Amino acid sequence: MIKVSLRGEVKEFESGISLFDIAKSISEGLARNALIAKVNGKVMDLSRTLNEDAEVEFLTFDDEEGKDAFRHTSSHILAQAVKRLYPTAKLAIGPTIENGFYYDIDYERPFMPEDLEKIEAEMKNIVKEDLKVTRFELPREEALALAEKMGEPYKVELINDLPLDAVISFYSQGEFTDLCAGVHIPNTGKVKAFKLLSVAGAYWRGNEKNKMLQRIYGTSFPKKSELDAYLEALEQAKLRDHRKLGKELELFALMEEGPGFPFFLPKGMELRNTLINYWREVHREAGYVEISTPVILNRRLWETSGHWYHYRENMYTTVIDEEDFAIKPMNCPGGILVYKNKMHSYRDLPIRMGELGLVHRHELSGALHGLMRVRNFTQDDAHIFMTKEQMKGEIKNVVKLIDKVYSVFGFKYHIELSTRPEDSMGSEEDWEEATNALRDAVVELGYSYKLNEGDGAFYGPKLDFHLEDCLGRTWQCGTIQLDFQLPEKFELEYTGPDGEKHRPVMIHRVVFGSIERFIGILIEHFAGAFPTWLAPVQVKVIPISEKFEEYAKDVYKKLFDEGIKVEIDLRSEKVGYKIREAQLQKIPYMLVVGEKEQQEGKVSVRARKEGDRGMMGLDDFLSEIKEEIRTKRINN
Repeated sequence: MIKVSLRGEVKEFESGISLFDIAKSISEGLARNALIAKVNGKVMDLSRTLNEDAEVEFLTFDDEEGKDAFRHTSSHILAQAVKRLYPTAKLAIGPTIENGFYYDIDYERPFMPEDLEKIEAEMKNIVKEDLKVTRFELPREEALALAEKMGEPYKVELINDLPLDAVISFYSQGEFTDLCAGVHIPNTGKVKAFKLLSVAGAYWRGNEKNKMLQRIYGTSFPKKSELDAYLEALEQAKLRDHRKLGKELELFALMEEGPGFPFFLPKGMELRNTLINYWREVHREAGYVEISTPVILNRRLWETSGHWYHYRENMYTTVIDEEDFAIKPMNCPGGILVYKNKMHSYRDLPIRMGELGLVHRHELSGALHGLMRVRNFTQDDAHIFMTKEQMKGEIKNVVKLIDKVYSVFGFKYHIELSTRPEDSMGSEEDWEEATNALRDAVVELGYSYKLNEGDGAFYGPKLDFHLEDCLGRTWQCGTIQLDFQLPEKFELEYTGPDGEKHRPVMIHRVVFGSIERFIGILIEHFAGAFPTWLAPVQVKVIPISEKFEEYAKDVYKKLFDEGIKVEIDLRSEKVGYKIREAQLQKIPYMLVVGEKEQQEGKVSVRARKEGDRGMMGLDDFLSEIKEEIRTKRINN
């Protein structure tokens, strides 16, 4: 007999019992809803058997690991359907992604929309067949022989690249077998609701030197109602697509002459500068000074920082006077040089240096996406130099600052603590001290956090802040990275109260993350209908005919002189047309002026949200809108 702990309750079972039978022994409902299990912290298929004492937790679609297994099985159903319909297709990889899955396929011709319909219909057949999903392992040579027999060259390559001691596993469902590390749900019949969404090109292993494959994207849910809700959210997201709205609202342009390098148009610059002005305001209040560092710096600097060895593939380089230089992918080495520019005493610390630094990072062309994934962007960076005693207090200050900024935009967020990755530098002691400081600061402020093992920066652990937009999507923006390593590498010093030299600790942090990306998020969050304080055009003045143009110009000038972002429409179009166009441009306020308004020195106000508000005095309107801008009201 073996002892199995189930949420604190210990039960005894015969050795060799399957996880599924354990679930069934508890309740039929659990056996029906459980997708996988976690055994001593490791996820496993329900078909796996237990031969010794263990702690077991059953996972459903409500758990992230359960979702992953469900959608991973969905990707195998997709691959099986493709092989049934197009036997000569070669399979590459089929992982899960956020809210779905994909499979990369090598086929002699492009898949068309009608192909996706056929594949989807065949997937439904596979689900109806309710095929049992079984796992088996093979020695390396046998695994290679099987992959070759199946005519799957990409699987052969994957097996050859596995470590010599790797466990090589396959999963079968009906006639279909695929190389896969798992885990999977028990049978295909559980995938009740799914949809193939699109097909796109993708280089094998993400390398543009390799063959271009076809990536079929899909999503899946246990219930049709959940799928329908998700598809509706996708439709809403399409309507809010920042690339579409950015063009319609004349905010930015993407041009073939500069792929991944966005062009900001006048209205986009108004929005951008408003964000930057707000950034400067809150950072000045929080005791930051602002610096600017060069875009290009020599190779020796990047070797010292470690970026040349850890980040080289993402950096653009050039040669100047026969010396290697790199366009900066990050601002931190420049900030460090500013710190080193003079000697510092403990009395100077903490030093909080902000920088709106333009950085460049090489992204594959297939990964570029509007403002969300670009090759150059402005980081709202800051580097804080401090003593170890100041560490926790400074972390808390940054958390409070980030909370203040996100609250202004009405964003909810959650925090993730990312720990030491495999590719890192520094001692275990330093990493432990830095990780504990981040954890303790968050907990003491009353925040919860999610642990993200092994996802820290190569020089230190970090706190990541994930925004939630109006559609429930999350975006990683803010980060706080605690760094003992770069101060050591650059031999940073300060003079302590004892007169001796000491090593400062460094925080790397951003709030927006990337100005460009944050603008993209704001466009989609507000669907282009920005709060008045953010809007690139806050007021449009519209005379009802040429006779009232002079009065309209007077109104325009008064608003302009008061700092309001205002435009005037003097075109010889009907007033209804002008109003509709202003509405499409999502301008918060329209001031319509005609004979009555001119006679009484007033304006007729149309608000984006409330519609026609009737006539009011211009000074009264000015007072209202200035207060709305001052308080950064977002409920308009």
